[in-house]
Amino acid sequence: MSLSKVADLEDVPVRGSIAVAVHGVPVALVRTDAETVKAVHNVCSHQYYELAPEGWVGDNCIECALHGSVFDLDTGEPASLPALDPIPVYDCTVENGAILVDVDHPLNDAEPPRH
Repeated sequence: MSLSKVADLEDVPVRGSIAVAVHGVPVALVRTDAETVKAVHNVCSHQYYELAPEGWVGDNCIECALHGSVFDLDTGEPASLPALDPIPVYDCTVENGAILVDVDHPLNDAEPPRH
């Protein structure tokens, strides 16, 4: 597969997130500023809990609302405990107001959380 349209830019609030499914894969779309959207696996690696839409969005991270694990949106690496494992990061682009994501070729080697 390749990039698939999953939402419109206006669907994601600035410094907020929404949950979408892309070919059955749970994805958190995280809008860090007016034009930038990033895509990560929408399941915390600590416990099976969705990051979006409840997670707090920081300067290039999303925090799980359940226990506070923070994940870097570029690497998927946890920046705080209790999470120890990274989450998958996906190619995401905005073209003409459409958000496009590719879940078939993650940008890191993280395994999707399985609980």
